[in-house]
Amino acid sequence: MKVLVIGSGGREHALVWKIHQSPRVRKIYCAPGNGGIADLAECIPIEAGDIDKLLSFAQSERIDLTVVGPEDPLSRGIVDAFEAAGLRIFGASRKAAELEASKSFAKDLMMRYGIPTAKGETFTSYKKAEAFVRKIGMPVVVKADGLAAGKGVIVCATEKEALEALKSVMVDRAFGDAGARAVVEECLTGEEASFLAFTDGKTVLPLPSSQDHKPVYDNDKGPNTGGMGAYSPAPIIDRFMHRKIMKEIMVPTVEAMAADGRPYKGVLYAGLMIERDRVRVLEFNARFGDPEAQPLLMRMKSDIVPVMEAVIDGRLDKCRLDIEDRATVCVVMASGGYPGSYKKGLPISGLDGVRRMRDVFVFHAGTAIDEKGAVATAGGRVLGVTALGDTVKDAVAKAYKAAGKISWKDVHFRKDIGMKALKRFDIAPRVGIVMGSDSDLAVMDEAAAMLKKFGIPYEMTVASAHRSPEKAMTFAVQAQERGMQVIIAGAGHAAHLAGVLAAHTSLPVIGVPIDSSCLQGMDALLSTVQMPPGIPVATVSIGKPGARNAGILAAQMIALTDPDVADLLAAFKVDMAREVAAKAEKLAKFV
Repeated sequence: MKVLVIGSGGREHALVWKIHQSPRVRKIYCAPGNGGIADLAECIPIEAGDIDKLLSFAQSERIDLTVVGPEDPLSRGIVDAFEAAGLRIFGASRKAAELEASKSFAKDLMMRYGIPTAKGETFTSYKKAEAFVRKIGMPVVVKADGLAAGKGVIVCATEKEALEALKSVMVDRAFGDAGARAVVEECLTGEEASFLAFTDGKTVLPLPSSQDHKPVYDNDKGPNTGGMGAYSPAPIIDRFMHRKIMKEIMVPTVEAMAADGRPYKGVLYAGLMIERDRVRVLEFNARFGDPEAQPLLMRMKSDIVPVMEAVIDGRLDKCRLDIEDRATVCVVMASGGYPGSYKKGLPISGLDGVRRMRDVFVFHAGTAIDEKGAVATAGGRVLGVTALGDTVKDAVAKAYKAAGKISWKDVHFRKDIGMKALKRFDIAPRVGIVMGSDSDLAVMDEAAAMLKKFGIPYEMTVASAHRSPEKAMTFAVQAQERGMQVIIAGAGHAAHLAGVLAAHTSLPVIGVPIDSSCLQGMDALLSTVQMPPGIPVATVSIGKPGARNAGILAAQMIALTDPDVADLLAAFKVDMAREVAAKAEKLAKFV
C-alpha cells in the first residue's frame, strides 16, 4: 500500500519511521517532510495546511492511507475533506479536533461530563477576565483559547503577572487569533504526565505512559516550548494510576464526545496533572504529542498500520498492542535562542557517528538539506535523540551520549530529561502490600488508593503462605531494611499469609481477610486474627472496606513520626465530616 504522512517535525519522522517497518507498506510520501524523513520517504513540497493540494495529490497518487501529524490541518477539517472524497485517513475530524483547537470547548465538555480538571472560566472581554483574575486569587494559569503551537499557556504566580499575560494574549494578540478568547483557571499542583491512546470512538486502546518537559531550561525553568524531551514509561503513572486515568478521563472523554455528536477517532492525548491520588486534565491534544511520539513509537512493537486501519473502520476492539519492556528517552536538541528567535541554515555535524550506535535513533524535527547536500538546521527544535535502555537510567545515559556526539553553532538542550523518573525510582516504599493471589487485586487496590491519598509510597506483590512460603518469608525479613514501616497482607480462605509475615518481622502487620469463599470471608477473618501470643496481626474489616481501613490505619501509624502525613489525615477527617454534612443537607430537602 501507499501511505502519505502529513507534517514536517519530529513526530512525523517518528510516524514515517514506524510505518516504514510495516510489511504492508510499499511506498511512503511525506508532505512536506524534512532532512531526516527524506531517508525513508519521498518528500513532497506541499505544506501541511494546504488541504486542497494534499487532497489532489492523494487522489492522483491513489494513496491508500493518509496519516495526519500536526494539529492545524486537523482543526481545519482535513479528515472531513478526505473522507468526503472517499479516501482513508487517520486523524480526528474537525468537530472532534476542537477538543484541542478550543480550550474553552474542552473545559466546557469536561465540566458538563464530570471529567476532572481545573476550575476556570472563558472570556472574550479583557475587562471581565481582569475582574475574574482579581477575584480568583493566585496563582492562576492564562491560556489562549486556540492553537498556539504549545506556547499559549502562561503560569502566573502574581496578579501583576496574570494581568500582563491577559494583555499579551487578548490585547496584544501575541498568539494571533488564538487569543480572541482566553481561559483563566486555577493553577494545579503536582507532577505533569502524558497519556495517549488510540480510539475508534468506542474502544480506547492505551499506549504506555510518558512525560514531556515543556520549559526550555533545566529544572523546568524558562518559557514553555513545544517540548524539550520526553521519556517512557513515567513512574508517576503506576498500575493504580493507569486504571484511574482510563476510568475517570480517557473512556469518559470518548463517551462524552460521542454523546455530543462528535465521535472521536484517532489518537487522544491527555496532558495530566497528578498529585497523590488525584489526576486532573490540563489539556487535550487531538494527535500524537511531539516529542512523546518519539519514545512511544520506539516502544511500540506492533505494526502500527493495522491499528490505524482498525481505528478508521471502527474495529479497534480486535486490536492489542505489543509494547517493548525497555524504557525510552528522547532528548530534544534545539537552536540557540529557541523558543525566541534563532538562526537557520547552520550545518550539523556528528550524525554519522550516532547512526552506528545501537538502540539509538535521531528523529529530525527542524532540518533541511543544504545546497551541498548536508543536513542543516531549519527550525527551533532540530533533533530528537531517542534511545532504548533496559531502564530509564540506561536510556538516559545512551541518549545523552549520542547527543554529545552531535553539534552545531549555539546548539542547546536540557541536561535533566528523565531525572524526575530517576528520583521516583529512588524512593523506597514505606508500606508493603502483599496478597495471596492476583485475584485479590480488586480488593487490595482499596488499600493502595488510601496510601496514594496520603502520599505514602508502597510496593505491591503476590506471595502465598502455602504455595510460596519462602517468598513470603523473604519479603517479611527484608521489608524493614528496605525502608518499609508497615505491611498490609490480604488473603482469603485459610488466610495464614498475615501470620506468616508477622512471624518473620517486627514491623506491624495489618491483615485483610478477603471474602472469596462461600463463608463470605468469615473463615479468612478467623484465620487472620487467631494468632499465637507474640505474633500479633491487626485487622479492621473484611473485603474492600477492610483494605480501605488497612490503608488508613497504616497511614495513622506512619503519621506518628511524619507530620506531613498527620496533616493529610487531619484534612481527610474534615473532608469526611463535610461529606456527611452535605448528605444530611441533601436529605433534609426531601423530608
